[in-house]
Amino acid sequence: MMRIMWIPAMLFSAMVALWIVVGVNVYVAARVYQWLRLVFSKLRLKVFVVAYACVAVIMIVSFLPLRATLGWIGGVGTGLFLYLLMMIVVVDLVVLVGRLVRLVPKPVPAAVRLASGLVAAVTALSLVGYGLYNVHQVHHVAYDVTIDDAEFAGMRIVMISDLHLGAAGSEANLARVVTEVNAAKPDLVCIVGDTFNDSYNDIKDPGRAIELFASINSTYGTYASLGNHDAGPTLDKMIGLLDKAGVVLLTEEHVVIDDRLVLVGRADRSWADAPDRKPTSTVLAGLDPALPVVVMDHNPSNITDYDTSVDLIVCGHTHRGQFFPVNIMTMLSYPIDYGHRTRAPQVIVTSGAGTWGIPLRIGSNSEVVTINVHGTGH
Repeated sequence: MMRIMWIPAMLFSAMVALWIVVGVNVYVAARVYQWLRLVFSKLRLKVFVVAYACVAVIMIVSFLPLRATLGWIGGVGTGLFLYLLMMIVVVDLVVLVGRLVRLVPKPVPAAVRLASGLVAAVTALSLVGYGLYNVHQVHHVAYDVTIDDAEFAGMRIVMISDLHLGAAGSEANLARVVTEVNAAKPDLVCIVGDTFNDSYNDIKDPGRAIELFASINSTYGTYASLGNHDAGPTLDKMIGLLDKAGVVLLTEEHVVIDDRLVLVGRADRSWADAPDRKPTSTVLAGLDPALPVVVMDHNPSNITDYDTSVDLIVCGHTHRGQFFPVNIMTMLSYPIDYGHRTRAPQVIVTSGAGTWGIPLRIGSNSEVVTINVHGTGH
């Protein structure tokens, strides 16, 4: 009965979303056509509408399962559309304010319309261009973590997450990330979820990915946990790739590293077909209380599950929004969406090393994180 009652609400929500999408597209298309007519006075509305519709169809097709060759175009196009929408709103507001204070005459002169269009278009293109460039720049971030254990002191943990193998450009990015990881000379490497992008079959060269993961050099090995995109019908193949590369997957289990620390790996709770996530108290039960505990938990929303029996939680997932203004949304949505929380239990959230969906980084970087551990002794 409850499911039947939900159907009208779902249909209403879908209709509202559809009208919003249509309205936004009409708004953007109208402004672009208005600006183009100022330059190309003979441009016919029918020609413009057909051209706009063709672009829209390409965008829709690019997000279907057959998107292998169009996914990048669709992602970049979506990013460009979003930034063009934002800039159109901004320039329209500026013109409106100018009219209200009588700095801009009524009706708005063609020169003002053309200038506002150029500002919107150039700004949107520049932001997308920067975002595309920044995607390929792997930044290195370092944090100093102090834990009350002298034996743990001096260990260097390198952390990465959100590689999204199978997404556009992800395999070339993996090579850059591995180079950066090895340059940090890690004692321990933690891959904190979303290593894959929903489907193993989207990876063009799994053998190369195996070689790259296997080439990671560290004293105590490479360990991984599952993220929300590490799931689906090809989950077994994903796990197999990590196994062949010598990456140890920890799923609701732990391992003791050199009798110096306990490393715990959690399953993400957002996929029904991923391994079941157990109660945190069950996962942490029986751990050696004399050893520091580091937990790999992909989603920082889960940090409230832990108390001070855990020393450090490392997370990913948020991408730090990946691009503005989504980073404002992640900042408001998570207990911590990026950086180092120093109060116990300590938390470090990375913006991730890859991208999902729209392949842009604006106001957020692709990064490798080094955690330098210091001990206070007893």
